[in-house]
Amino acid sequence: MKILLAQINTRVGDLKGNSQKIIETLAKAKLQSVDLVIFPELAITGYPPEDLVEKKYFVQKNLEALQSILPHTRGLGAIIGFVSLNPQPEGHSVFNSAAFIDDGKLIGVQHKSLLPNYDVFDEMRHFEPSKTKTLFNFRGKKIGVSICEDSWNDKDFWKHRLYTNDPIEELVHQGADLLINISASPFHVQKSKLRLEMFRTMTKKYLKPSIFVNLVGGNDSLVFDGCSFVLDGQGNLLAKGKSCEEDLIIVDLDSPQSTTPWETSDLSEIYDALVLGTRDYLHKCGFTKALIGLSGGIDSALVAKIAIDSIGPDHVIGVSMPSRFSSGHSRDDARELAQNLGIDYRVIPIETVFAAYLGELTPQFENRPADTTEENIQARIRGNYLMALSNKLNAMVLTTGNKSELAVGYCTIYGDMCGGLAVISDIPKTMVYELARRINQDRIIIPTNTLVKAPSAELRPDQTDQDSLPPYVILDAILKAYVEELKEEDELITQGFDPDLVRRILKLVDRNEYKRRQAAPGLRVTTKAFGYGRRLPIAQGWR
Repeated sequence: MKILLAQINTRVGDLKGNSQKIIETLAKAKLQSVDLVIFPELAITGYPPEDLVEKKYFVQKNLEALQSILPHTRGLGAIIGFVSLNPQPEGHSVFNSAAFIDDGKLIGVQHKSLLPNYDVFDEMRHFEPSKTKTLFNFRGKKIGVSICEDSWNDKDFWKHRLYTNDPIEELVHQGADLLINISASPFHVQKSKLRLEMFRTMTKKYLKPSIFVNLVGGNDSLVFDGCSFVLDGQGNLLAKGKSCEEDLIIVDLDSPQSTTPWETSDLSEIYDALVLGTRDYLHKCGFTKALIGLSGGIDSALVAKIAIDSIGPDHVIGVSMPSRFSSGHSRDDARELAQNLGIDYRVIPIETVFAAYLGELTPQFENRPADTTEENIQARIRGNYLMALSNKLNAMVLTTGNKSELAVGYCTIYGDMCGGLAVISDIPKTMVYELARRINQDRIIIPTNTLVKAPSAELRPDQTDQDSLPPYVILDAILKAYVEELKEEDELITQGFDPDLVRRILKLVDRNEYKRRQAAPGLRVTTKAFGYGRRLPIAQGWR
């Protein structure tokens, strides 16, 4: 059987565009004499459709889209993810489903059984779980179809299981010859390796070939990396889809296949995911240009490089907004970066407006000494400038705050947090440096001085980040343990961290939840990002 894995990039809600992409892929499959084409989870609606599935009109149009695709499947088979209706009066009104089509006819539908309801997933809010599994007879084989989470409950792989039933085990017991999983499995670091090992465990146990077809592309905060694959009955990798790119992978299960190496680099995968997520967020929101405040620091340098790799240097604008506290080397670094990247570079000093602010507010401050108030005024002036340019030039502002800063509130709400997308809000400061060094490995793009100088917001004389924060290598270790690994104060102290520092950092993280709740959406690349995958109360008395 000759099979095509259609690793495509869909747009949530774009039923017409997604259907057209499916139809175009089916036409390419026919030219290759393919027997079966497999598309990702919810390929027609895009993933995650969220509350769009609560709209009856949307669900109906998705069903009509499936019907419009059927004639284009004549002469071959197809598995396509869509939203189907629940005919029963109880439960949710729709299923997350896979349509099995053969020669222009819908021969059956398999609904998703295991609905994830943790971290970034909220499927129990929308869908009814399936209670049954059915095999499909196709070209002399019994095919078992599962949808994403259905494959994530193997008792021999997971120490802690979230569900009592195992759909894959059910399909094998029914006599499946081939296991196919269609997915919208979002990226985080080392996720592709995890998926491969999980499917290998199942494949070796059941001695059944397995096919995993994943979505690719960015949808809001989530980035889907693709990395689809085919395993033979012994768990050998026969074919693999590209990472963070659309790909059509053809494999013939009836012909001898050579094994394929699995080569990945965590840093490369993270960088590619950031580029893909930025490109798709801009384009799927209707923007062709990006706007970035260039401070001469490493964070804005990294975001600027990601932006040009996403949409090209001709579509990126860098803006330097120096104040009385901006050092000469920072201004030089911002200019050198813009020249290296080949982007439109503009300088708009904020001194006149800052002085006017102070003049108007000084009587109201009642002779109180300068503090973070004056620092935040500068950041907010810059935020206003960027948003004004955004409106006028129709360019989305990309914020430049990293995860370390966002975690402890070392950022100004309505200031440097202004923007449409927080590109590196899930990248700790230590990783920012790693990614910057990777960018510079062949030639100097990010100025050397940017990499070696002490990081500073430059909002007061001789300021550095370490005036307010511990060294980033220590801060990031504490934040990873607390935010991503969910460890608490006593556990961190037992690990050897200074007790007073732990208490201070954890208090900062909790107190600044209100800022993060108002932040621009960020791209998720770790196992626990700030955003709707991490839901903590703002007004609370835990700490």
